[in-house]
This record gives sequence, C-alpha cells and structure tokens, in this order.
Amino acid sequence: MNRNRATVLMLVTAGLIAGITQTAKADEWDQKTIFTFSAPVEIPGQVLGAGTYVFKLADSSGDRNIVQVFNKDEDHLYGTFLAVPDERLKPAGKPIITFDERPSDSPEAVKAWFYPGETYGHQFVYPKPRAVALAKANNTPVPSMPAELAENTTKPATTITEPHVVAMAQAPLKAQKPTEEEVEIAEVFLPPAAPTDTTQLPATLPTTGSPLPLIALIGLLSIIAAGVVKCAAAIASK
Repeated sequence: MNRNRATVLMLVTAGLIAGITQTAKADEWDQKTIFTFSAPVEIPGQVLGAGTYVFKLADSSGDRNIVQVFNKDEDHLYGTFLAVPDERLKPAGKPIITFDERPSDSPEAVKAWFYPGETYGHQFVYPKPRAVALAKANNTPVPSMPAELAENTTKPATTITEPHVVAMAQAPLKAQKPTEEEVEIAEVFLPPAAPTDTTQLPATLPTTGSPLPLIALIGLLSIIAAGVVKCAAAIASK
C-alpha cells in the first residue's frame, strides 16, 4: 500500500513537470498573445470594443500566416485573418502591437503584432477598399485581399481546412500603395511562408524568447520532486 502511494506521488510530480513544459511549448508554437485595449480598435472587417483579447496563430505546421482573434476566455472566435510577415530590427522582450493612424474620431487599425523574442511578426491583410484607405491615410503600403472575401474572416472556423479559410489562403494578395497603385505583394512585403504539411505539429517546436523562466520553474519542481521521492522512500521502508 505504502509503496503504491509513493509511486502515485512520483507519477503526479512527473506529470506536473511534463504538463508545464508542454504548455510553454504550445504557447511558443501558436504565439498566443493577450492584449488589453483601452479603446476600440479595428481589425480586418470589424471593430473590437475596449477589452481583453487573445491573438494567436492558427493550428498549422505549414501556413504560419493565419491569425485568429478570440475573447479572453477563448470561447468566442471573432475572426480568422490572413497576415504577411513583418520585421523588426531587434526582438522585444514583451508583446508588441502596432497600429495604423486614423482620424481622431475613428478607432485605430491594428497593423501588426509580434510575439516576445521574435524579429518577425504578422501584419494583417485588409480587404482591398480598406487597404486603399489605410495606405493613403498612413502614406505607406498596406497588404490587401479581394473585397469579396472580407466576410470569410468572421465565419466560424474550427480548423484551417474550412472551405472559406482555404479560399482566403489561396487568394491572390496585393499591396496597395498610397498613390492608389496596386502592385504584387512580393514587391513590398516579405513573401508568405509556403504551405507544407498541415496535418500535424512538428516533432520539434520552434523556440522563441528566453527559456530561463521555464528552466527555473522546472528546477524548482525538480527539487520538489526530489523531496517527494525522499518521502516516498521513507514511506516504503516502513
């Protein structure tokens, strides 16, 4: 009986360490980022009210440029959006979100977001009419997709294999210049990542940010585990 109890204690401790490690890797993989806005903000096709939202990449090992936005509890999906890579010279130690300027009486439009430790972020692709307006207002090119696909962003999507998500992902993207000239996306922005196998996560998840906090936490749990093993041994010897 005592020996069985000791085994259960060790298994629970090992499971706790493994669970925390897997959670950390999952957050790094989907780049889950929580933002709280003090005022309404615009994302492609809609305006989010002031509040807390979760931004993360869709669950795909091939296309790393499909972004989903949820409420803070992640039980309501506001939309699934296309993005193109954006680049910073230096990685930041905290999440970064950038905005396009808008008139004072209009919500700021989300331009791009960066996961901590990453130099590459995700710039939202706006429907063409909105992209044209944002390009002129900010005097900078804005990535665009066909206007008729705008409604696809707000449709429910449990996976990226949903027909409306596939239609967006395969849509020809363009870049709208402030001069109202439309050019190929590759002339202005970094090329999107080429889709590969989207059926499963890679065996080795990408590393972002510093692993030191996780290492420290695992070290602490290892000390606790050692104590549990010691107690278990004492119990088993009785």
